[in-house]
Amino acid sequence: MKKQILYIFFFFFALFIASCGISKSMRHQPEIAAYNNIKPVVQKQSDTIFYTRNNFLLRNKQHLWELYAEGDPLERGLAIGSLTDSLLKKQEHILFDKVNELIPSDFKRSILRNFLKWFNRKLYLNVDNEFQTEIYGVSQYAPKDLSYIAPSFLRDLYLHGAHDIGHAVQDLAMVGCTSFAVWGNKSDDGSLILGRNFDFYAGDDFAKEKIIAFINPKDGHPFMMVTWPGMIGVCSGMNAEGLTVTINAGKSKIPLIAKTPISIVTREILQYAKTIDEAIAIAKKRKVFVSESIMVGSANDNKAVLIEIAPDNLDIFEAPNGNELICSNHFQSEALKDNKRNLNQIKNSHSQYRFDRMTELLNENQKITPQIAVDILRNKDGINNVSLGYGNEKAINQLLAHHGIVFKPAQRLVWVSASPYQLGEFVCYDLNAIFKNKKENTASFVSLENETMNIPPDPFLKSAAYQNYIQFRIEDKKMDAVLSNKTNLPSGNYIGYYQSLNPDYWVVYYKAGLYFYRNKKYDLAQDQFEKALTKEVTSLIEREKISSYLKKIKRKR
Repeated sequence: MKKQILYIFFFFFALFIASCGISKSMRHQPEIAAYNNIKPVVQKQSDTIFYTRNNFLLRNKQHLWELYAEGDPLERGLAIGSLTDSLLKKQEHILFDKVNELIPSDFKRSILRNFLKWFNRKLYLNVDNEFQTEIYGVSQYAPKDLSYIAPSFLRDLYLHGAHDIGHAVQDLAMVGCTSFAVWGNKSDDGSLILGRNFDFYAGDDFAKEKIIAFINPKDGHPFMMVTWPGMIGVCSGMNAEGLTVTINAGKSKIPLIAKTPISIVTREILQYAKTIDEAIAIAKKRKVFVSESIMVGSANDNKAVLIEIAPDNLDIFEAPNGNELICSNHFQSEALKDNKRNLNQIKNSHSQYRFDRMTELLNENQKITPQIAVDILRNKDGINNVSLGYGNEKAINQLLAHHGIVFKPAQRLVWVSASPYQLGEFVCYDLNAIFKNKKENTASFVSLENETMNIPPDPFLKSAAYQNYIQFRIEDKKMDAVLSNKTNLPSGNYIGYYQSLNPDYWVVYYKAGLYFYRNKKYDLAQDQFEKALTKEVTSLIEREKISSYLKKIKRKR
């Protein structure tokens, strides 16, 4: 108890000491005098097409938003903000409603807000004025009713560090992304192909308004990225020089202060680098506050590398066999692979399992094409094709991805998945055609997709198994509510029905075991826990948790 009181005292003392820094950061604004600050006038061509001068936003038939914005940082920000106005307001409310759902206590949310203000007090010192200005432009259209959290500009700046803060604080229960690159004799034509699943999940509603953004900056290279309203940082993208970036979270210690968000580092790389060496030079200039693997692919180099970056170190990992690179959520470079946190990540998480499964899938296909790359990203089975159950984090396709994406940098082609997850049509975009047309001002406000090269939706979408999975997610939330509120399940064979919807998934047996254990039906609980252990349990930590319940049952007899 004394230790807890001392911790609380020092926590609030730190907040008090930092109050001057908070106050200063809360008043901060970027330098915008040198930029065009004329607010754009948005015109509506139809219910799904909006434009202001050359900039536009439209919704294509796959329900993906396509955004084109050009100009200096403030012009871009104002154009993006004005075009995505209603989407931006909706997205921020979805995000903060999710926070309210996870933290229902007003008092705890107040503490969290004050902590984040303190944590982010020097964030603005680590983000270049160009990107601050673009965020500032977007923030002019952010919802004003959320100003109690922070002023619009600072709130939107803070949100660019949400990925970093989330995986650092959550570190222990990190959802994992998987990516790969092949070239030379491993691809169908010798040129570079990259694929990745971005398994960043903040609820189904968050992923609905997916944006494929095409940015033509006054300075730097034109580029595309997959994003969401309000986000100017890059999680997945390619520029007109054929340079690609994707990010995979690594194991981090909890940071004490925000520095440069990873998505801003990758945005700078995408906008200003055309080779791997230039990308590395940019990464080395920036101080980050979490660990991350940045996969950089380059048409000019016809290969990909991993920039493995941590708050106190940076190293480069090249393909060990010369034509194939795989990334999950642990480091592989000499400088970082033997780090204690990284070794724990390999031991305790599902990162190594997904890495090994990706290796297996690439070995099964001698020559990778875009279609094969998409098939790999959609794969839901485990090593040796074992059934994992749907939604298992050991799978390459965990059925929760914000997006899947495939790049062919030499050809400037990119395929982006339509919802749901990476199961929908992979829509093709040709950056050569898109930016050439805009330069010549010949493109009208129509979809930018290259429809003839689209990859069809996954047949799984029309299967009974998929319909069962959709129903499973509904019933799984009911099961969580029963366990959380300590109520009773519906009468009848509800558990049998629940488990029949996703019979190979260890979770359905584990949760049934928890229910019976709580109700002191130890024989039934033991049976369910033992069944769970016959399945592919997500991690060593979860497997040990199940085993601990079996030991408790044994002691109770």
